[in-house]
Amino acid sequence: MSYSNSNPGSCAETIVEAPRTGSDRRPHAVVIGSGFGGLAAAVRLGARGYRVTVLETRGSPGGRAAVFRQDGFVFDAGPTIVTAPFLLEELWALCGRRLADDVELRALDPFYRIQFHDGTVFSYSGDPAAMRAEVARLAPDDVEGYERYMRTSEAIFKVGFVQLGHVPFSRFFDMVRLLPQLIGLRSYESVYGLVSRHVRDERIRIVLSYHPLLIGGNPFTATSIYGLIAFLERRWGVHFAVGGTGRLVAGLVDLIESQGGAVRCGAEVRRILVNGRSACGVELANGEQLAADVVVSNADSATTYGKLLPGFKRRRWTDRRLRRARYSMSLFVWYFGTRRQYPAVGHHTLLLGPRYRELLRDIFERKVLAEDFSLYLHRPTATDPSLAPPGCDAFYVLSPVPHLGSDIDWATRAEPYRRAIEKKLSETLLPGLAAEVVTSRVVTPRYFEEQLASFQGAAFGLEPVLTQSAWFRPHNRSEELERLYLVGAGTHPGAGLPGVLSSARVLDSVVPHATTLG
Repeated sequence: MSYSNSNPGSCAETIVEAPRTGSDRRPHAVVIGSGFGGLAAAVRLGARGYRVTVLETRGSPGGRAAVFRQDGFVFDAGPTIVTAPFLLEELWALCGRRLADDVELRALDPFYRIQFHDGTVFSYSGDPAAMRAEVARLAPDDVEGYERYMRTSEAIFKVGFVQLGHVPFSRFFDMVRLLPQLIGLRSYESVYGLVSRHVRDERIRIVLSYHPLLIGGNPFTATSIYGLIAFLERRWGVHFAVGGTGRLVAGLVDLIESQGGAVRCGAEVRRILVNGRSACGVELANGEQLAADVVVSNADSATTYGKLLPGFKRRRWTDRRLRRARYSMSLFVWYFGTRRQYPAVGHHTLLLGPRYRELLRDIFERKVLAEDFSLYLHRPTATDPSLAPPGCDAFYVLSPVPHLGSDIDWATRAEPYRRAIEKKLSETLLPGLAAEVVTSRVVTPRYFEEQLASFQGAAFGLEPVLTQSAWFRPHNRSEELERLYLVGAGTHPGAGLPGVLSSARVLDSVVPHATTLG
């Protein structure tokens, strides 16, 4: 059979195999994208007997977890918080190794400092006694309610993470059989609604409900299943990878190569090749074709279906359905280094603006760029000074903003917005900042669309509302094609480091073991 550009549903007889090493005759798995989901998938597939090739469009691995190096500073472009280290330890164990031998995860205490608009600071940690004291300092009447909420968070964790996190949800029955438990946990509520049933002070409600923003969700609409994050953090802590998150990426690449796999950068996938209704390989932008026994896409799920299967008639994830889905917010991120240090600033700081509900409505519903903002300030040099030249500090400051479904012209709005953020930081946490900045880099929603192929520039894929969770998300085992699988933020269970690592874990139950393929 010859391949024709006008016939995307065929595979060529001349399709090339990825280079084999010696007598390596293992079935071949191709992974599209080298984010944490793709790298974790590659390790798991390698442990299940596959010869794995990871294809990455950009010049270095990591996807959203890329690393920017500039003027002697090292900036983690994406995730900086490790909250479920056991998921990483499991990947190293599959290769007969120990995570601790390759990467140092340093526990942070406190996890975050949350500074309200009036200057009040809440120190958020995993120490139950310290947390009770912090709640009592701001809202004595809410201490008992806080304890109730944490017990609820643990109960949700036991269902939402332990029971649901690794379930593939390939069948609607997988969802139906858990409905009684989900209803009992009031999963139809929002995280903010759940928190509000337990505490009354608005500041404590904000402290306990902001977690969905870490995975691209609005606390006022994200399903209360995500209330499990509070217990997850308390139970396993919040960690930072010494040397930056890029050390984890490098460690995973080393694991893949130790299994006989390969990570190819500068290899853009143009399309997934199909034979009938089965994936059988990929074609790169340079025309090269690679045969595969299974294809795993770590690309954004909307991009996987909307762009990597051109001309293929999809039954569920049609263009219309993809357009009508709800997507997460995007991000404006300013990476900068200073000639001096700010020792009073912790590793993670949330700097809240004067509005909470209204600002989130501007971002998620009205999709306008508000004049005020709430910020997440990351100062990794508080933990690891090696990420900046001696006597200097490395930072990034992140502001949630609407995705590209808005009409914001970032070409003209980016620099004024950056200056407004710089002014706010100068007035609060980083006095004299403008005169101290020695290196600078800005990322807008355009980066997520153009560099990371995220639909509408949404930084976290589909919005985590109940009707887009579990069975309602694009499945880990594709509904459209046999031998096509999805991992990453756009599939189950969702965004965030624990979510994308768990999506790769699901593959163990849906991808055939290589020995069954011969």
